Amino acid sequence: MTQAQKTILLVEDDERLAALIKEYLEQQGYNILLEYRGDKALDRIKKESPHMVILDLMLPGKDGLSVLKEARPDFAAPVLILTAREDDTDQIVGLELGADDYVQKPVDPGVLLARIRALFRRIDHFSENSDQDSSEKEILKFGELEIHTNSRYVTLFNQPMELSTLEFDLLALLASEPGTVMDRDRLCQTVRGIEYDGLDRSIDVAISRLRKKLEDNPDKPFRIKTIWGSGYLFAQDAWEKSAWQKEVSVKDAWGKDAWGKGSQKKFVLE
Repeated sequence: MTQAQKTILLVEDDERLAALIKEYLEQQGYNILLEYRGDKALDRIKKESPHMVILDLMLPGKDGLSVLKEARPDFAAPVLILTAREDDTDQIVGLELGADDYVQKPVDPGVLLARIRALFRRIDHFSENSDQDSSEKEILKFGELEIHTNSRYVTLFNQPMELSTLEFDLLALLASEPGTVMDRDRLCQTVRGIEYDGLDRSIDVAISRLRKKLEDNPDKPFRIKTIWGSGYLFAQDAWEKSAWQKEVSVKDAWGKDAWGKGSQKKFVLE
């Protein structure tokens, strides 16, 4: 897919800034749509189905984090958030809600362009690799987990999973070399196109979200392991049905109301 074919929806209430970003990105070959209000952004995302959304967090009508939270379940394309705050709280919350990357204001056009290109490059990378040979290379299968690199979706127990672009790319990268420790610098450079600065939390937040979705043990992860001082490791043998059969329900032991009505907690016996 060429840049001219890629449509980006920019949701930014500062009309002057939005016009400058639109002009700059259109000069780079992208088709840019503008929206100034958060409460209209969801309808625009559904209607336009853009290849990417650039989302400011401080918006009239509805803040950007709320837009992201509501849009994410039905929108799998990349979302890049803009934040004017130096505090990294917004960045972390945005990543936890499914944002794929962020750029701080004041926006550096070159940095923004680099992040956009990196996000699209990640998607194109998996598509190009999966077209090389047979369909077997498209699917990474580990027990009950299947990662379809070409069509970019994941199933667990034959049920599709909702993953952001960043989450999918991290999972696919780790699973491409099971049993290999990948440090944050490699993960950051590969999936975000930037060097790890020692402070960036985007990889850690995305890994945390992945573990929750993959039903990994948050206290002692054994599917995507943390190798302290080194990085993360995808465990090849942790996806068989027997691994889930080790999980036991404590609902009956503690009673329904112990965890809240209708809720159920699971622990993994090591």
